[in-house]
Amino acid sequence: MAWRLIGASLVAAASMFGVAVNAQVPYTIVTASERGTYIQIGRDIGKFVAPAAGVELTAVPSAGSAENVRRLRYEPGVKFALVQSDVYQAFLDLDKGGNAEAGALIRPLRVIMPLYNEEIYFIVRANSDLQFVHEIKGAKINVGPLLSGTAMSATTLYRQMFDAPIAENNASFLSNEEALIKLTGDKGIDVVVVVAGQPAKLLADMKPEARALIKLLKFDASKPESQAALKTYFPAVVRATSYPNLLAEDVPGIAVKAFLVTYDYALGTTVSHLRKVARSLCQNFSTLQASGHPKWREVDLTLPPLGRGWRYYPPMESEIRRCSAEQQRVAVPVKACTQEERILGFCK
Repeated sequence: MAWRLIGASLVAAASMFGVAVNAQVPYTIVTASERGTYIQIGRDIGKFVAPAAGVELTAVPSAGSAENVRRLRYEPGVKFALVQSDVYQAFLDLDKGGNAEAGALIRPLRVIMPLYNEEIYFIVRANSDLQFVHEIKGAKINVGPLLSGTAMSATTLYRQMFDAPIAENNASFLSNEEALIKLTGDKGIDVVVVVAGQPAKLLADMKPEARALIKLLKFDASKPESQAALKTYFPAVVRATSYPNLLAEDVPGIAVKAFLVTYDYALGTTVSHLRKVARSLCQNFSTLQASGHPKWREVDLTLPPLGRGWRYYPPMESEIRRCSAEQQRVAVPVKACTQEERILGFCK
C-alpha cells in the first residue's frame, strides 16, 4: 500500500510540474500539398507506425520535394521527408557540377526506402486539340510552385523530350487549384502538370461535370520524345477506377519514384528512435497496406541498390533488413505431413 501511495504521489508530482508521463518524442515529416498523396502517406506513418516507436509524428504540408530537402536539412524537428527521385538526383547532379549549396543540402541526407511511383498528369481543356504529351511543345504550361517536385518533374520532362527548356513566357508557377481555374477560365494556360500518386484527391474529388471541362493527355511511349523521357521516368497507367468521374477508360501515362528520406543522424537518442521507427514500419507494414492509402500496396520492404551518390541510412536499413528477413522466415509455409510420416511418428 505504501509503495502504491508513493507511486501515485510521483505521478501527481510529475503532472504538477509539467513532466509528461510516457511522453512520445515529437517529430515532423514534410510532405506536399494538402490535397496530394504525400501528406496522406505521412499521416499513415504517423498513425500506424510512429506510436509503437514512441514517436508523435506530425505530417505537415509543403511546396514539395525541393522545399522538403531544405527543411529536412535545416529545420529543427523535421526528421523525415518525402522526396521525388528526380529532385533528389537533381541536387546530386548540381553537387557534382560544383554547386556548393546543393552539396551542403544533399550530402548529409539518406534514403530510408523507395516507396512507389507517382503519376504525372498533363491536364488540358476538354476541347483542346492536344491529345498526347509529346504534343505540348510550345504550349503555355503551369509547372507547379517554385521549390516543388512537380515543377522539377515538369521542367525536366520537357527538357528531356524536346532538348530545350520551357520558354520563360510559357511557364507559370501557380498551385494546382489556381492553375486549373485559369485553365478553364481565362484560358491563359494550355497545360497543367500535376504530380500525385493515384488516386489523387484533387482529381478523385471532381464531379462528373469535370469531363466537359478537362481531359488527361496520353503518353505514347513509342515516340522518340517519349523514349528520351523514359531514361529518367517510368511508364504508368492512370486507371479509370481511380477517377471514375473523369475517365471513361485507362490512360497510358508516366511516373516518377517517391522516396522516404531522413538525415544522417549520429546522436544516440535520435538514432535509437529512428531504429524503433524502422522496426515498427516493418512490423506494421501489413497494416499500412490494408488500412493506409492505396499506394502502400505498391510498396515492398525490399531495399534495392540505389543510384550513384544515393545512400541508405545505416541504422534504419539494418533494422528493416533484419525485421524483413525474420518475417520471411516466419512466413515460410510448413510442409504438410504425409500419412506415412504421421504413422511412423515423424509428425504430430
